[in-house]
Amino acid sequence: MSASHFDESGRARMVDVGNKEETDRAAVACCSMTMLPETLRVILEGGTAKKGNPLETARLAGIMAAKKTWDLIPLCHPIQINSVEIDIEPDEPSSSLRIRSRVKTKGRTGVEMEALTAASVAALTVYDMVKSMDRGVVISGLRLLEKTGGKSGTWRAED
Repeated sequence: MSASHFDESGRARMVDVGNKEETDRAAVACCSMTMLPETLRVILEGGTAKKGNPLETARLAGIMAAKKTWDLIPLCHPIQINSVEIDIEPDEPSSSLRIRSRVKTKGRTGVEMEALTAASVAALTVYDMVKSMDRGVVISGLRLLEKTGGKSGTWRAED
């Protein structure tokens, strides 16, 4: 079974995972957001009455995004997701937020794309909610931190 997203003629195709063993799989991804100190203060105080609480809205958006990854990324498989967690930690000295997503499933393919999508959409949601006060927010460092399960086992990013 080839693991390529392209056939011998170079045409795109979805990888056949039908014969792969179902295993417990998980992935963790993260990204950061840097902003003005005043913007971070408003976020930590629960946002504005007009837009609501950016952190809770971002958590919900990240969860929803993980579940819809296969609709967004070509050739991703629809996956039965068991859980999605979104953690958002402020760092006041650097006026930033660190967003981490963790996605779990029991299936034939991994959830790396779901974790990356969850983290990025959570960050985009925060941006959308604060852009009227700070258009200079920077979203950076989107990356996979860890994946477990499947034939290739565990992988962790180096610090």
